[in-house]
Amino acid sequence: MVLTGAQIVVECLKEQGVDTVFGYPGGTILNVYDALYQHSSEINHILTSHEQGAAHAADGYARATGKVGVCLATSGPGATNLVTGIATAYMDSVPMVAITCNVNLPLLGKDSFQEVDIAGITMPITKHNYIVKDVTILADTLRKAFMIAKSGRPGPVLVDITKDVTANSCEYGKELPEKAEKTARYTVEEMAEAVKLLESAKKPFIYVGGGAVISGAYKEVRDFAELMDAPVCDTLMGKGVVDGHNERYTGMIGMHGTKTSNFGVSECDLLIALGARFSDRVVGNPQKFAAHAKVLHIDVDAAEINKNIKTDVSLVGDLKEVLAKLNGRLVAQKHEEWMAHIAELKNKYPLNYDENVLSCPYIMEEIDRVTKGAAIITTDVGQHQMWAAQYYRYSEPRTLLTSGGLGTMGYGLGACIGAKMGQPDKICINIAGDGCFRMNMNELATASRYNIPIIQVVINNHVLGMVRQWQTLFYGKRYSQTILDDGVDFCKVAEGLGCEAILVTKKEEVAPAIERAIALKKPVLLNCIIPKDDKVFPMVPAGAPISEAFDAGDLNTCEENS
Repeated sequence: MVLTGAQIVVECLKEQGVDTVFGYPGGTILNVYDALYQHSSEINHILTSHEQGAAHAADGYARATGKVGVCLATSGPGATNLVTGIATAYMDSVPMVAITCNVNLPLLGKDSFQEVDIAGITMPITKHNYIVKDVTILADTLRKAFMIAKSGRPGPVLVDITKDVTANSCEYGKELPEKAEKTARYTVEEMAEAVKLLESAKKPFIYVGGGAVISGAYKEVRDFAELMDAPVCDTLMGKGVVDGHNERYTGMIGMHGTKTSNFGVSECDLLIALGARFSDRVVGNPQKFAAHAKVLHIDVDAAEINKNIKTDVSLVGDLKEVLAKLNGRLVAQKHEEWMAHIAELKNKYPLNYDENVLSCPYIMEEIDRVTKGAAIITTDVGQHQMWAAQYYRYSEPRTLLTSGGLGTMGYGLGACIGAKMGQPDKICINIAGDGCFRMNMNELATASRYNIPIIQVVINNHVLGMVRQWQTLFYGKRYSQTILDDGVDFCKVAEGLGCEAILVTKKEEVAPAIERAIALKKPVLLNCIIPKDDKVFPMVPAGAPISEAFDAGDLNTCEENS
């Protein structure tokens, strides 16, 4: 059949099973929006308040569902407003297709109204991108974009289409989407080396990253931990792969990881990295990271092998498939003495906080209790993000959605909307600091417009908390531009944007507020007032070995001895 380019865009979205898109219309993409209008019963479009919100919503949808998220924007500022969201998805390997439209082909390169080279701008932050100037290649280009976005190590792909291509016509034939192939680039000899290394270890430690979530290797990782009789830590991106209640689980590793994880990894003789990339926030000082250990690294991306930390054995392939084969060859191990030592560390170094005041750790524990650990938690970036990772015990993957690699303030609210659209039966809660919330709080209007029942929790300490923590510890308490103690009333803002709002100032108000927010089944903001000098502990100074993790007690001891 003969269709316009705009109609082909919509048909290709339907081919890929896309049921929800997020975006904002404008001049050059009007043909696509006109075609979407004709298919509104098949593809649900969420009009966000800002294009950045659309990108974050597509990202949250993808993380919550495992599907490819889709966002749309017009040319010029519409397209550039997607950039931060695209970069966020790129850093965290999130499958996303961003579709933008540009000026007519004869106007390209002439500084036309609302013209930018969005393909050039996004080249470093996409897996691939295209500019389509011929309607006859549009369908195949979109199909390639979806395949690239979801295959191997996932990531965002941008497709920029000139406006005249969306108006031009050509023959279109429906095609079923191709199935992404699983990557496997290891040899039989490398697998044998890995088994030998695993079976010779006396003090193994498993380090789980976001690749385990992406590959769906939850059962395989849990089975592997049992076979190895080993403790398990995770990164911010790997939450929920191993049940946070499991006795083997030691908590997060790295700058704000538990002392048990940081000390245990520093003592182990074999570190097994599963779908993790040895980020600087995990490693600290690379020369002193897991200094007594051999390293086995399993990852889908060959570029990550030996990039940050030298490995002794590596297996490049899809983690789910690699572990399934590895588990089949591995003889069950016993490390009773090592596991007993890890249990001692857990008892000696538990996470703790001041229980006399309202705090984010307490709020996270109450959210965990009230929701029975079954909510999807999205976050922005800062202290609240770390507390959300530490004190909510994730028992399933795809339940913590957060900007780990780029550290994007303003990410969480859009992501929460996207997650709720993708998982409508889940309670979806965004945790944001007051500094982050200011960046994209306009997306409350999006939640209100569509009555999307998300819960926005603002951890309000009237400062930029994480930056203030660094200023306190390392900058002589010079609080340059981090105090937010002004006249902004978030409850009134939320109400003005059509949402319910609840002020929380005492511990006893937390649980009733959460329960009421869930029961209302509409967008609700909880404005939670906490002390401005609460700090995230443990902490490792930037560039220091993770074995030097310290907490409030260590600081007090140092002050007493000085």
